[in-house]
Amino acid sequence: MAGHARVVFLFGGFAALLGAAFYPIYFRPLIYTEQYRQEQKVNRTGIKQEEIQPGGMKVWSDPFNRK
Repeated sequence: MAGHARVVFLFGGFAALLGAAFYPIYFRPLIYTEQYRQEQKVNRTGIKQEEIQPGGMKVWSDPFNRK
């Protein structure tokens, strides 16, 4: 019985560690979209995407035309 508890704690701890790692990377931007949009506006000021686009490729646009 003690061996089962150890396995449960091991896998539970691993799942908690993965959840803690993925929260700031994946879930927080999904929850606070407006905050991240404002941060990206500040971070990208002064950058002309047409100048840094490699190989004369078309500048990326949203295929779903979301605003």
